[in-house]
Amino acid sequence: MFERFVLIIMGIVTVLWSGTAVFAAADVTITGARIGGTVERTRFVADASEVFHFSAITLSNPDRVVVELGNVRFKLPSHAGKNVRGLVKKMTYGVVLNGQSRFILETDGAVRVDKSFIIDPKGKQPARLVIDLVRDVREPKVAADVNVRNESKTEKTWTVVIDPGHGGEDPGAVNARKVKEKDVVFSFAKVLRDVLGKSPEIRVVMTRDADVFLPLKRRVDIARENEADLFIAIHADIIRGQTARGTTLYTLSEKASDAEAEALALKENRSDLVAGIDLPSENEVVSDVLIEFLQRESKYLSMVFAKKSVELLSGVTMMTGKPIRSAGFVVLKAPDVPSVLVELGFLSSKADEKLLTDPEWQKRTATAMADAVSLYLAESVAVESTINSAAAPP
Repeated sequence: MFERFVLIIMGIVTVLWSGTAVFAAADVTITGARIGGTVERTRFVADASEVFHFSAITLSNPDRVVVELGNVRFKLPSHAGKNVRGLVKKMTYGVVLNGQSRFILETDGAVRVDKSFIIDPKGKQPARLVIDLVRDVREPKVAADVNVRNESKTEKTWTVVIDPGHGGEDPGAVNARKVKEKDVVFSFAKVLRDVLGKSPEIRVVMTRDADVFLPLKRRVDIARENEADLFIAIHADIIRGQTARGTTLYTLSEKASDAEAEALALKENRSDLVAGIDLPSENEVVSDVLIEFLQRESKYLSMVFAKKSVELLSGVTMMTGKPIRSAGFVVLKAPDVPSVLVELGFLSSKADEKLLTDPEWQKRTATAMADAVSLYLAESVAVESTINSAAAPP
């Protein structure tokens, strides 16, 4: 955390939050793509009208490399992607959520990105994105211990904190069939923990690993104590007298996106009162300009994860009509931890309840969310890289 404060002091945050977004590339056109090499080393090259930001992440089940391009246009010849070789067995591309574009390189086994870079345009030669892939021959690793606190984090280890809502004397929402929110979200959280734990690069921490009560502030403290790279709160509420169903993701905002989001935040923020604990004021750090800048970065990354989650979750489950919302949830207020609250569905809906308690749905949804985590972590690397590059001496 200290290094990030130093970078902010140096004014690097203005790079991320200036009027010209680092990650937008609306005027960039991808004009060509090709793959060459062998089963030992394969190179992917894409031609572009100008230099742009990108990120590349490897995923499994199936093995593939996802190359996020930002808001670019495709103008590729009809044969693009048909001549694959080496480690790549299939290449697809297209525009996904909110105009964001990507290449997907399906591979014949586990691979890793050995090198990736952009070559500036020169003369009649276009800008070129180059990604070198090699076979991943690392030994299998044991899944991360999900309950250990304060382990030292290695350079390639990310910490994701999963927060199953409510617990103990606070059951959360309880529907007419006596299904309790605290049980449903804890069940899903354990599935998500196990899926994420398969990645040797991800260390998973659960805020609670039993049916116990935790104050809201303690949940935030656990994320900060573990220097979390991402905090995911899991909930499943009730809306009485309505037929709403589907999944929604919430990010932090002091001004709620709509009345429904505001009402939900007020309800969740009162959870501490169940145990007779009054919520402390959170205003003492808000005035600090360093915290304000750091919170800007966290809010940006929170939205990155929310968007990637909606994109992937929408392929496996129903989303609400407005799948990304914002409100002032206490559990999202750690200034230095990107945080998202996921409302898996509504226990007031029989259809949602059936899904929420279905192990197959839980596994399918958790897998999609885990893929979103991987894509998010790749994006956060790009953010850190941008900051570090700007901070480097000339």
